Amino acid sequence: MDTQNPSAPSRAQSGVVGNPTRSRHHTGGVIHENTRHTERFVVIGNHLTQHKELSLLAIGLGCHIQSLPTGAPADIKSLASRFNEGTTRIAAALRELETHGYLRRERVRTATGRIITRTISCNQPGHRRRPADTDCPAPPRTAHRPEPRPRKALPAVPQPTQAAAVALHQQATDLLTALRRHDPRLLLSATDTEHLAPGVIAWLEREVTPTTVRHALTADLPADALRRPAALLAHRLTAQLPPPPPYRAPAAPPPVRHALRSCDGCDRAFRAPQTETHCRDCRTAAAVNP
Repeated sequence: MDTQNPSAPSRAQSGVVGNPTRSRHHTGGVIHENTRHTERFVVIGNHLTQHKELSLLAIGLGCHIQSLPTGAPADIKSLASRFNEGTTRIAAALRELETHGYLRRERVRTATGRIITRTISCNQPGHRRRPADTDCPAPPRTAHRPEPRPRKALPAVPQPTQAAAVALHQQATDLLTALRRHDPRLLLSATDTEHLAPGVIAWLEREVTPTTVRHALTADLPADALRRPAALLAHRLTAQLPPPPPYRAPAAPPPVRHALRSCDGCDRAFRAPQTETHCRDCRTAAAVNP
């Protein structure tokens, strides 16, 4: 915060010296007792501490973040564990700081495939009209943040029947999501998972077990970093697709078992439809001796 000269009299004090009667009209106001800091301090501009549009919580949170050392956690959960305002109010205050250029948060993927949030604190935002356009310098590029390249479309994957897609969609999605437990490099985005799921379903409907599908996707992976893991998985789903199971003729329905009934000719019990009134022997005798 801007330091003040402690030896210079305040306006209220000079007014009292020049005209003692003025003290009756000045009953309040801050008086600074400043001591120069020599360690553990940070310089914060009055443009933040006296901002006319930021809330008091946003101003205090902005000052706190500017005082943190480089690399200290500044996510919502970490700040909520430090203060009593709760995640909802802290998230709203962080959005205020982002709107006015004091904060920028970026999601980046590390070399191991893990997604992290990088918080950039700007102690001197620009004065342009658009909040997103600030003079805060961009963070330095590291090995984990390569030059952006146009995203290529993923290779096509086998398509299942519509009935199988509905029944096995959740099972295929869970299988793809769990691949990162076998190899952290196989961390897939929601878009990649949605693209690959039909290919997994095509395998499952061919009577391949989930364990077999998982082994086909994770076995013998390259030792080097996977630049496009989703493209590799799409290629394997297509190139290693097993043949459909052999055709099985539907089983013949079991013979109909009629209820027992008594023969009208000999009174013997026999099984026959309700339309038959005589047993087989009686029908044969009637046919020989009409």
